[in-house]
Amino acid sequence: MVKEISNQPVLNIGLVGHIDHGKTTLLYKLTGVWADKHSEELKRGITIKLGYADAVINKCSKCNVYTIEKKCPCCEGKVEPAKYVSFVDAPGHEMLMATMLGGAAVIDAAILLVAANEPFPQPQTKEHLLALETKGVKQVIVVQNKIDLISKEDALKQYVQIKEFLKGTIAENSPIIPVSAQQGINIDKIFEEIDKLRIPERDEKSNPIFLIARSFDINLPGISVDKLKGGIIGGTLKKGKLKVGDIIEIKPGQSSKVHDKTVYKTIKTKIISLRAGNNDLKEAIPSGSLAIQTSLDPFLTKADGVAGCIAGKENTLPDPIYRIKIKTQLFKEIVGTKEQLKIDPLKKGEFLMLSVNTAITIGTVVSAIKDVELNLKIPIVPCKNERIGIARNYQGHWRLIGWGELI
Repeated sequence: MVKEISNQPVLNIGLVGHIDHGKTTLLYKLTGVWADKHSEELKRGITIKLGYADAVINKCSKCNVYTIEKKCPCCEGKVEPAKYVSFVDAPGHEMLMATMLGGAAVIDAAILLVAANEPFPQPQTKEHLLALETKGVKQVIVVQNKIDLISKEDALKQYVQIKEFLKGTIAENSPIIPVSAQQGINIDKIFEEIDKLRIPERDEKSNPIFLIARSFDINLPGISVDKLKGGIIGGTLKKGKLKVGDIIEIKPGQSSKVHDKTVYKTIKTKIISLRAGNNDLKEAIPSGSLAIQTSLDPFLTKADGVAGCIAGKENTLPDPIYRIKIKTQLFKEIVGTKEQLKIDPLKKGEFLMLSVNTAITIGTVVSAIKDVELNLKIPIVPCKNERIGIARNYQGHWRLIGWGELI
């Protein structure tokens, strides 16, 4: 087990919930990493892009206390590694629902944060829980945060509200942990529940499918050409294996304008290095978050230039498609709004936002008689058994209304 822990995270865990409920602060307490690194995020104090961090969770064999420290905080004795996990910090703001859906596509489990000092449930608390259901995430830990700001009686009252709210959802039987992320209270209890999470079965034999959630240029301004490093793609390997030296293709790839029409060209490149957290890998399996350094010109990967694309070994990925047919499952009501709004059936000619893996595209409904056919503005790479999030525009905001499966 120690050997596995020192290699790749075994789980990718999302932190989700309403804005300002403490996701980024909790992530810092869980990992020691402050995920809001972008200048706009620091200025505005909210998460805008997906944040990543990882941690080895240790356990004291004597006290049974969980920690990320090298020694037990209770007895200062020796600790043993229990589980190596990676975290994804998703934005809670309603305007950033598309980014949250992209994050939900790459996680195995989730921590749903609820602020104890605010009325419950908040709009995005509902919406994020539905987003997890949409993407097929079934393992959820509920954290009742900011517990230090209210009385014991109010905390217990909200606990009852949370239990009632969770009935009939994917999180009905989830543990609810009272926490103060700011004060570091009960963080060890979250680690304990993480250690209980089931590790999904991984398909290592199929052709690799790597979902790109972020892409970067890590070169500093003014660096000499001979020291330039190739573009970085980050995300999750859903199945198969990738090795250093593999030639991969990225689809739909690079976009460009040709006679006022946007076209996409497949990108081919070589894997220069693989990295999980602080660990360099020679070979990667489907497990946790992964960063791949390629031989690409970093201009192509800067500022999430290929985020939403899929990577795989050359000549193995399906061709991108502009038209899809899906079997849909619509929710009864729209969540994320203060008023309750019934969801009307899909109509021919309407525009929908579709979340496909880590990609976001706009689809125009061509037919909605039985199954739904759509023409896509941005093509997708079709993958079997992947759920597609469906959102409709209400009063200038995209609201999640259901999900679909490719036919």
